[in-house]
Amino acid sequence: MRVLLVTPPMTQLNTPYPATAYLTGFLRLHAAELGLTVTQADASLALFLRLFSSALVERMARELRRRASAASKREHVPPPIAHFLAHAERYVETVEPAIRFLQRRDPSLALRIVGRAFLPEGPRFAHLCPPPSAQHAEVDEHLAAAFGTLGSTEQARYLSSLYVDDLADVWRLGIDPRFELARYAERLAASAPSFDPLHEALEGEPTLVDETLDALARELVSAQRPDVVGMTAPFPGNVYGAFRMARAIRAAAPNTTIVLGGGWVNTELRALREPRVFDYFDYVTLDDGERPLLNLLSQLADKGAPLVRTYVRRAGEVVLETDATQHDIPNRDTGIPTYDGLPLADYVSVLEMLNPMHRLWSDGRWNKITLAHGCYWKKCAFCDVSLDYISRYDRPSADVVVQRIRALIAETGETGFHLVDEAAPPAGLRALAKRLIADRLAITWWGNIRFEKTFTPELCALLAESGCVAVSGGLEVASDRLLDLMKKGVTVEQVARVTRAFTDAGIMVHAYLMYGFPTETTQDTIDALERVRQLFAAGCIQSAYWHRFSATAHSPIGLHPDHYGIQLRPPAEIVFAHNDVEFVDPVGTDHDFLGAGLRKALYNYMHGVGLDADVRTWFEPVAVSVRSGRGGRRRRKGGERVSVPKTTVPSDLIERYLG
Repeated sequence: MRVLLVTPPMTQLNTPYPATAYLTGFLRLHAAELGLTVTQADASLALFLRLFSSALVERMARELRRRASAASKREHVPPPIAHFLAHAERYVETVEPAIRFLQRRDPSLALRIVGRAFLPEGPRFAHLCPPPSAQHAEVDEHLAAAFGTLGSTEQARYLSSLYVDDLADVWRLGIDPRFELARYAERLAASAPSFDPLHEALEGEPTLVDETLDALARELVSAQRPDVVGMTAPFPGNVYGAFRMARAIRAAAPNTTIVLGGGWVNTELRALREPRVFDYFDYVTLDDGERPLLNLLSQLADKGAPLVRTYVRRAGEVVLETDATQHDIPNRDTGIPTYDGLPLADYVSVLEMLNPMHRLWSDGRWNKITLAHGCYWKKCAFCDVSLDYISRYDRPSADVVVQRIRALIAETGETGFHLVDEAAPPAGLRALAKRLIADRLAITWWGNIRFEKTFTPELCALLAESGCVAVSGGLEVASDRLLDLMKKGVTVEQVARVTRAFTDAGIMVHAYLMYGFPTETTQDTIDALERVRQLFAAGCIQSAYWHRFSATAHSPIGLHPDHYGIQLRPPAEIVFAHNDVEFVDPVGTDHDFLGAGLRKALYNYMHGVGLDADVRTWFEPVAVSVRSGRGGRRRRKGGERVSVPKTTVPSDLIERYLG
């Protein structure tokens, strides 16, 4: 039986998403007993490389010119499209060299790129000085500060990434509004109670992006001739791609069995009742894929194994079939992930942000590995603690982890590792670090943690010695009241001390932040931003990202909203996806307004700008009035006035915490 595991578009471009690598390694352990041949493919990368080729860029230019000639002269042309059409021939000539350069091939091209005469520069370059010329020889201070005079390769990668962003804007604005570099038609899959919008998009008039993906799917099954295709949908942004590929495979190879699983399925499809899903897929599996997929393949091979956590369509109805006697595969027995069959040299490292920590997610080819399944804390009120991927904690020994690390180094020749745990356990990190040091195994690694007091200066120094270069963790609302309400298990003081211990050890720190949590007031948000400002200024954190809070059906907040002072809005009839739940917060804070200022502040802090400024300045509107005697600022919003209060946080709070 030939099994093909696929990552559909779109996911990250710099390194493979790990699901197929994990499952391929596991299924090959059982290849002999079931007669399996297991291969894998990254259709996300394949679609990107096809769209960003000379042939498709030229085809896009023809399509946009055709539309332009048929449009009214008064019709507005977005600046990215106007610039592209004015320089289309140059884009066709440069797109493949630029992509090769971002694949770390042809490094000598850097010298031409930094000369600013090789790549056409569209709206994404607007924050830079114009390219130098005989009449204009000004040095761009932004680039000079980031790269100096010798960092030509890195500077060229930054410029090439802006170039790719320009082209991505043209694909999105001109050809398919659903397309983005790291997600595809995300809104069609995000907590969609009805399947209708996704179905209409799948069966409607295809865009050039759709046609390209359809062709890739047909080519893939023609080359591999699989009996079974398994697709992972980890995020809403690759659900449409999964269904699109399944549709094309069904038409080209109707006898192929098609299976859907992945993180999005595990959270969003737990109430699935939509039979039309099975026009595209034969089976849909929940939670960790090893046991359901192994049993499904065993059943297809006539070995008689029962289905586990698997949706099927029976007599037109959706049925979840499972066998409670079948247990999940222990982490120690899931085998060694393998990237065999994936074109590792083709992945594209983009450098869209100059912040050294923030760039790790899109820059470099990282081997993915986990220290443990699930979360050892599993108490956070906003997290899906009721689901298997969080609730079932299973940590193998350091020997098993090091064995996997050695195998991946031997296979890929790469010594960079991203630990993709929900939160890497401190005890596991200590054990791993000691083994790496004792074995003199030189790797570079980073991963997600909780900012808990276990991370002492001594432990942070040990982790740095073992190769740790960065960590990320949740500071969330940066308010002790709200951290306690969400059962985060940390305080702002503790986070300050832990993050400082990491940075003192030479380890970069990224903080996940949250706004819009239940009962969060405007004052809470402004005060949280002030604490974050001080953490940046004190060198405790180097990077951060502010997420808008959303209540989910499987979290304590979604299950017990009354404990958090909110009321859930009645959901629509759910037959398809369900995760995010709407709620009413009686506090009534204008989080939409605050979010724009929070994002603006963080962007500047990550570039070392504005760290001494009053945090209210990031919210300053076009016309501002200052309330006399109360220290607040207001902005106009459709006749309504919204106040931005002065922070109540002492200006030396973090300094005091650090002693």
